[in-house]
Amino acid sequence: MTIDTKDLLNSILSSISRIDYIRPKDIPNIELYMDQVTTFMERELQSTKRYEEDKILTKTMINNYAKNNLLPPPVKKKYSKEHVLIMIFIYYFKNFLSIKDIETMLAPLTEKYFNNGQDFNITSIYEEVCELEKSRITEFEKELIRSYNSAQRCFENAPEEDREDLQLFAFICNLSFDIYVKKQIVEKLLDTQIPPVNNKKEKKK
Repeated sequence: MTIDTKDLLNSILSSISRIDYIRPKDIPNIELYMDQVTTFMERELQSTKRYEEDKILTKTMINNYAKNNLLPPPVKKKYSKEHVLIMIFIYYFKNFLSIKDIETMLAPLTEKYFNNGQDFNITSIYEEVCELEKSRITEFEKELIRSYNSAQRCFENAPEEDREDLQLFAFICNLSFDIYVKKQIVEKLLDTQIPPVNNKKEKKK
């Protein structure tokens, strides 16, 4: 073991307590070229990277998002604040959802609220969702501690020299199960509650 599991848990809890989100007011009010977008995202989301060499967003990614209808096309090669907000959504969702699922989820929002000239728009949706998620941090910390304590009660009959490693494995499995179940729920909601994007397009023809 390279680090005591209790120290590891405390480190994780500390990092969770610092979780924040990019606020719309922190995004430049001017339209940005692609290089400016990638630089902004790299700076603002650097703390989310697993490895230093990881890329938050690249030109190829942005082009693919537009090609796959996840992102409205830029205007004269420039991206607005709402473009950036959509990219932030994509950045988080792509960790556990397919490109098709992300399109299914975001297409109805971008179609109705992207650059709609109204007070209630993509920015409004982004702010409310982020505030909702941030309000759950304390609850999430408590659940993480419960999951850790449950794992610590496992493998009491295992060889003593292996017990700590096995309990860490149980903790990882416990967390992975949460991810698995929640991913299944999200996919079920996308499949049953949001009309497939292709079907919506066909109905409009």
